[in-house]
Amino acid sequence: MLFRPPWALERRDAMSTLLSKKTDYALLILAHLNERPAGSSAREIADRFGLSKAFLANILKELCQKGFVLSHRGVKGGYALARPIDRISLAEILEKLEDGLKLTTCNGEEDEDEHDCSVHYLCPIRVPLNEIHRAIFDVLRTVTLADVFRPAAATTTFQPVLSLLHPRSATPAEQLQEITT
Repeated sequence: MLFRPPWALERRDAMSTLLSKKTDYALLILAHLNERPAGSSAREIADRFGLSKAFLANILKELCQKGFVLSHRGVKGGYALARPIDRISLAEILEKLEDGLKLTTCNGEEDEDEHDCSVHYLCPIRVPLNEIHRAIFDVLRTVTLADVFRPAAATTTFQPVLSLLHPRSATPAEQLQEITT
């Protein structure tokens, strides 16, 4: 077992992530189903990732309800993708599974809308944070599950030099960095 100092555990516990465990596992499930166009059983998915069958069943049910997965009953039943992965964006996943993801409590809200921010009208960072929120989601709308599930290209120790010799267009992440700097 790997030893971790107590302060490292505390920091990890306090860390906030963009994806909930449910959405993280939903992406694993969708990746698994993408590898098996004919479909897969809940048991096979649970066994592959070591997930609780009850938790997995809840995620599969929601993926079906939100239109990402189809379920087939019967002896040869199971689950399959409802549509091609190049038609599903990360923004759609986050918006539907995270019930609307926001960078701050007031993101996207008009001044007259109700919100729970007591300094909304005085806030000097509200507008810039709303712009950053929009920029992040604009980028996430361009990233499909096909992009996420694409196998990583092998890299070499010469990768930095090769990238200079063969320039490429900016990735969505690099575009976001340009917007925010």
